[in-house]
Amino acid sequence: MSRFLPDRFTVLLVCTVILASLLPIHGDWAEWFGIATDIAIGLLFFLHGARLSRDVVIAGILHWRLHLTILLVTFAVFPILGLAIGFIPEEILPSPLYAGILFLCVLPSTVQSSIAFTSLAGGNVPAAVCAASGSNILGMFLTPLLAGLLLSTTGDGGFSWDALESILLQLLAPFVVGQILQPWVGDWIRSKKKLLAPVDRGSILMVVYLAFSEAVMEGLWHTFSATDIAVVIVLDMALLAVVLCLTMFGSRALGFSKEDEITITFCGSKKSLASGVPMANAIFANQSSSVGAIVLPLMLFHQIQLMACAVIAQKYANRLKEKEAAAEPAAA
Repeated sequence: MSRFLPDRFTVLLVCTVILASLLPIHGDWAEWFGIATDIAIGLLFFLHGARLSRDVVIAGILHWRLHLTILLVTFAVFPILGLAIGFIPEEILPSPLYAGILFLCVLPSTVQSSIAFTSLAGGNVPAAVCAASGSNILGMFLTPLLAGLLLSTTGDGGFSWDALESILLQLLAPFVVGQILQPWVGDWIRSKKKLLAPVDRGSILMVVYLAFSEAVMEGLWHTFSATDIAVVIVLDMALLAVVLCLTMFGSRALGFSKEDEITITFCGSKKSLASGVPMANAIFANQSSSVGAIVLPLMLFHQIQLMACAVIAQKYANRLKEKEAAAEPAAA
């Protein structure tokens, strides 16, 4: 039963949204908090770059069929499904929330949870490390381009060179610096995982608080009803279910091994909250769209994907144990 309960980070996210709803930050305090948030996000991506071993990158690149499959699902299949959702009338799905779903569909895969679920299920962990990391690196370029292309059709913005420049300076530049310094600081940073974990989660909570504070000041909760939120939850669940089926059964049809099937299923079906929230903050900073409304579908999708993938990973793990147990008498 505990696997269906929200994780600690999700609880913190909910508390952050409640805090922003009751005590939104504004004025000069919001400007200073925004500067601190930018610094925290830069530090977050520096740590991502410093943690990732180059040996893992080189080894993972060799499995090009698997990576190509995951990238196609992440940056092609998801956006096509997002466009299909656009046929739902605006009376049912308000335009700002649909923009949030479209933005969700062009985001890269998660890193930590994709690898963790792949490991739990007995999948190809080295390939998962490379695939998830590569997805995030490419996402720094592809996400703003795809967001500009797709969101221009909704009236919620188009491609912005300023947004791309902001992402390159705030996210990619620290990542590259981390990769350059990785041979000297990588081992130390990986050994201090628990000590540095607050940077990962704290920076995301800062962005969420700032985004929702601005959204609340603009009347977010007066704009969307409980029915609107319920519609987004249902659509998030349907979107995840379709992609899980496509990745799971599609990888089998393409002749991948069980280990690779697991990797494709978890890396291809997940979307990164850690990358998505900072990117939304950069892409929509100078546009009329509310960042709070944009990231709301992503925050809901985050918890849904964790719960669903936890169940699937456990089923994969149980099948692996049963297979190993059945093989033991034969070996004896």
